[in-house]
Amino acid sequence: MKFDVAIIGGGVLGTAISYWLSTLTNHKVCVIEKEEKVAAHTSSRNTGVVHSPFYLDPQKKKKIAKAALQSHDLWQSFAKKHNIPWSDTGTIEIALDESQHHTLEKYLKWGIQNGLAESDLQLLDYAQIEQREPNVKCHSGIYCKKDASTDYGMLTAQLYLESKQNGTQFLFSHKMQKIKNNTIFFADAKSLEFGFLINCAGGYSLDIAKQLGLAKEYSSLHFRGEYWRIAPQYSGLVGTNIYTVAKFASFPFLDPHWIRRADGTVEIGPNAVPVSDPEAYSGIGGASKAISKLGQLVSGSSKKLLLNSEFLSLVSKEWKSSISKNAMVNRVRQFIPKIKPQYFIERGTAGIRTPIITKNGTFLPETLELQSDNSLHIINYNSPGATGAPAYSAYLVRQLSDDGIIQLDKTPKQHIWNFSTLNSV
Repeated sequence: MKFDVAIIGGGVLGTAISYWLSTLTNHKVCVIEKEEKVAAHTSSRNTGVVHSPFYLDPQKKKKIAKAALQSHDLWQSFAKKHNIPWSDTGTIEIALDESQHHTLEKYLKWGIQNGLAESDLQLLDYAQIEQREPNVKCHSGIYCKKDASTDYGMLTAQLYLESKQNGTQFLFSHKMQKIKNNTIFFADAKSLEFGFLINCAGGYSLDIAKQLGLAKEYSSLHFRGEYWRIAPQYSGLVGTNIYTVAKFASFPFLDPHWIRRADGTVEIGPNAVPVSDPEAYSGIGGASKAISKLGQLVSGSSKKLLLNSEFLSLVSKEWKSSISKNAMVNRVRQFIPKIKPQYFIERGTAGIRTPIITKNGTFLPETLELQSDNSLHIINYNSPGATGAPAYSAYLVRQLSDDGIIQLDKTPKQHIWNFSTLNSV
């Protein structure tokens, strides 16, 4: 097999890139996916929230913020066209004290700088929030009415059909073994030649980049985020998505939130439990075992992370919320005091986040794009990655065109979105 462009990873980003390439070029394109379908992992194992970029630094995260803003309407029209669940739930990001309130004031400015309309955001005091959501108790909050909930797995599956119709070949159940020069070797002894490679392999993307001699100074860790699902009779306690200002912004631990999914179910979470690989969706051990595992996973100078006592303390606390439903519920009771452990009947979604660690032992906050003569690697593509995938993938395709790596056809095939309106920063 030989292809002009080979994309590794059939998640939302890889599928979106394949859609643009199949629509705008005459190149022979394939998507290599080790599972039997698209969106088998992170692209389906997420909250389903369509995020507005009010909480993203407009200087450091300008590109992903713009992608999230532009992609909102793209996803909305696509979902409605194909009867995919879409609920305009809105989000309230809350502050629990005066210090966090100052963060919200900063977010309000960021949201406007990132292109949100002033009418999309409201800074509310505790009384105004209580009037909107009587069971939420906090110091203050930002209400973003534009946030929505959908199903990214279903969106990706439909986008796959659009891309396939335009000529992309999806190679499912193809487990990659190694890459050498311009050849991919698979576990079944078959191989594939490519002219250019695009690496969108999520939790495996760093390992693939290293096979091609890139990103050697980075390492990664895998953290499982777990949720608990509330019984249906209690799901109406709060009608809006509730997020909290992060207490430890330098670490990839999400402070707990209340999520209303597009299918009507409600979950609370997540924690951030260190695990061995990007697909370790279950399995419980002890905190000491987790910390020991960190020592095995972190290599080189990134072992500096293990000298950070604050980080190790947080790991231990996150592990407690994995083995104890009460621990998770108590975290959420800080702002929804009416909930009780017995309201939560089963574990909800579990997903894996794979943050990248720099040589200084810190977590890399931005998406990492690395390019060589024959490859492009998108690493550390985390939230709001699913939200921004339609526009972000268009940016990447335009970049490859500007570099002369791909040639855009003057008469594009059937398309669902307008490429000409999606310009990167």
